[in-house]
Amino acid sequence: MRKRALLSVSDKTDVLALAQKLHALDYEIVSTGGTAKLLSENSVPVTPVESVTGFPECLDGRVKTLHPRVFAGLLAIRGNLSHEDVLVASGIAPIDIVVVNLYPFVETVAKPHCDLAEAVENIDIGGPSMIRAAAKNYKSVAVVTEPAQYGELAERLEKGTNDEEYRLKLAVKAFNHTAAYDAHIAGYLNGVVGDEYPEVMTFTFEKQSAMRYGENPNQSAAFYRIPGEKVYGIESAEFLHGKELSYNNIGDAQGALALVKEFDEPVCVAVKHATPCGVGTAATVFDAYAAAYACDPQSIFGGIVAFNRNVDAATAEKMKEIFLEV
Repeated sequence: MRKRALLSVSDKTDVLALAQKLHALDYEIVSTGGTAKLLSENSVPVTPVESVTGFPECLDGRVKTLHPRVFAGLLAIRGNLSHEDVLVASGIAPIDIVVVNLYPFVETVAKPHCDLAEAVENIDIGGPSMIRAAAKNYKSVAVVTEPAQYGELAERLEKGTNDEEYRLKLAVKAFNHTAAYDAHIAGYLNGVVGDEYPEVMTFTFEKQSAMRYGENPNQSAAFYRIPGEKVYGIESAEFLHGKELSYNNIGDAQGALALVKEFDEPVCVAVKHATPCGVGTAATVFDAYAAAYACDPQSIFGGIVAFNRNVDAATAEKMKEIFLEV
């Protein structure tokens, strides 16, 4: 039986190239709405999802893929005779690959004038359902949720290395993706109804970078940030040179920045091991640094130094006289 892939994406980045590769590998491509239109306009043969379900898209696109002919194809266990008998008796073809990304809820609610009605219309229903179904049946189905995954998927399909271990990794990433998506929705709606302390509070974070080690050299660590939140801390800073930041570097830098923001006049803050060891204010950054240094000339060595003004060359040369982490 010819293999089947279902493509339904909000973000169309690189999906055409993936579809062309799937077509070259003799996959039947099933697709919805705008994705189907894009593929068809670029000469990629596509089966509209309504041809599979026998039911047209309705309710302004709210219902497209929510149908037994889609979900039976996703969830049927290959090798389970009773499942396979149902597929045959119902004329349902199994689905082997799912490529889905979701309505841009986070980006929508981040817009300055987004209201509740617009936010609600950007809550995806069919997408998460397909992702979860495909991920549950990872032993038979590969599911990808973002364009960054397309290249490896295409390469593995071409080389025949789309194995169960790989599909399980995709499934884990898929469940993380839908969990984060739902957490964003819940967080937004908690804010809408003014529930500052809901019975269950779920946070989601994105990995910013790996770390050499944690608070101590025998501990591992990674640095995460809240996606979409406009904050101006060390996670937004431009990395200029030197070794990657450690757990302690990041903690100390955040502390130094928080203290710097308390001042309007030119200030220099020095932090060492989570404790301010010097704070100096003056008319110039040079004199502010000199005052902060004079507070504790020993502890500032190997510390973090932050300013609330641009650092001039003279101050930079003065700072260079000792070792500073940041």
